[in-house]
Amino acid sequence: MVTDLSQTPLPRLIQGGMGIAISSWRLARAVASRGHLGVVSGTAIDRVVACRLQEGDADGSIREAAEAFPDQSLATRVLQRWFKPDGLKNPGSYKPVPMFSISPPKALLELATFSSFCEVWLAKQKAKGPIGINLLEKIQAPTLPILYGALLAGVDTVLMGAGIPRDIPGLMDQLCQHETCSLRLTVEDGPAADIPFDPSVVEADLPALNRPQFLAIISSHVLAMSLARSGGVDGFIVEGPIAGGHNAGPRGWKYESHQDPVYGPKDQVDLDRVKSLGLPFWLAGGKDDPDSLAQAQELGAVGIQVGTAFAFCSDSGMNDSIRRRAIAYAIAGEVETRTEGRGSPTGYPFKTLDLPGTEGGRDPAIRQRQACAHGYLRTAYQKEDGQVGWRCAAEPEADYVRKGGDPADCEGRRCLCNGLLATAGYPHAMRLGGGLELPLITSGMIRDLPRFLNGKDDYNANDIIDHLCSQTTTTPNLLHTAV
Repeated sequence: MVTDLSQTPLPRLIQGGMGIAISSWRLARAVASRGHLGVVSGTAIDRVVACRLQEGDADGSIREAAEAFPDQSLATRVLQRWFKPDGLKNPGSYKPVPMFSISPPKALLELATFSSFCEVWLAKQKAKGPIGINLLEKIQAPTLPILYGALLAGVDTVLMGAGIPRDIPGLMDQLCQHETCSLRLTVEDGPAADIPFDPSVVEADLPALNRPQFLAIISSHVLAMSLARSGGVDGFIVEGPIAGGHNAGPRGWKYESHQDPVYGPKDQVDLDRVKSLGLPFWLAGGKDDPDSLAQAQELGAVGIQVGTAFAFCSDSGMNDSIRRRAIAYAIAGEVETRTEGRGSPTGYPFKTLDLPGTEGGRDPAIRQRQACAHGYLRTAYQKEDGQVGWRCAAEPEADYVRKGGDPADCEGRRCLCNGLLATAGYPHAMRLGGGLELPLITSGMIRDLPRFLNGKDDYNANDIIDHLCSQTTTTPNLLHTAV
């Protein structure tokens, strides 16, 4: 039976699950070591681990986690495919990882399951607090193997936003019982399709797993009410529009308008309606000063989620030179974030940092559109023969149109997959034009980063926690009974 977690203490502070590998196992472990909820990012974790292995796994962490994986034959196969003891021959010369589809190859399922297991397992070592994994509902194809790997590693909480994750709690229940299940895939111009996953890809005799808490990331009390009625949701992260990454669009805004979104009072979440659901919730977006925690609790929240401050600390997975440059520009007051209406191929507003020398910087170099190399933000569509195809509004316009897409969708789109991988220190060689992919930084407001330095030239996760918790001694709540 699934373990009842209804009496599990709830953390007051949740570290955001950011970007591709920004919320790395090191950051999550550092936060959880203080008793708070550390979160790893599940986005593109298969590629991240493949990159680390090809770079030689210098600290041996992936190979250490591999020894704990329940199917040693699978772990050996993954290491044989991807581990290069001598590292890369040339910068960015990573071996391509296949893209996910409705029927991905077994080797890709193995890599994804293994990778999320390793990330969660590493985060949990020597951490007295809980560990969560953050997933995006929009990225559907790899969800089940990544989720299953995290469950095998004993993940404590699953967080999901960028969509309506109504089916995830039920799928978690099935995966905890090692049952074959399928995720409904949204298909443009056609009916939804099923993406099946058979946990027997991991060949091991395993007991039923503990069912982690499930927290839905929402920006509307209407969505919170809908998810609460569906059941299986244990709480909510209520995210405001100044949070980094993808944001929900403001009321009445459409990306077809070619305008950046502007938020107003009508876009504020009715917290009284959320509180009436009887489920715990946390506030996110700009909650990075010592008063934030107490203010959130006065409004009925258990606590806060903080992302941007952790993204730029020394424990994060951001490339160190990029991170330090961003801090320097923040100290000088010469960097801002912009909510782009058309930057992301998902159609959601997306925040970018205008740091010079990056894809989102002021007067950035124009990146030549190239064929999609990673495919996480591709959209499934129905082809003329009834089969499911894949297209991305950030790929070459001719390719997108050939697949039935509207050329107007391509205007202003950025390749987030390559840019975010580069920000985490894994810039791939460009297929056209030579050179390496430029980093693309997504961030909330960073003007207040200097507050964490306290006279130093850098700061870490402990500095953030000390700052945020300096004015409160509230004891943790217990998980409410879901309605």
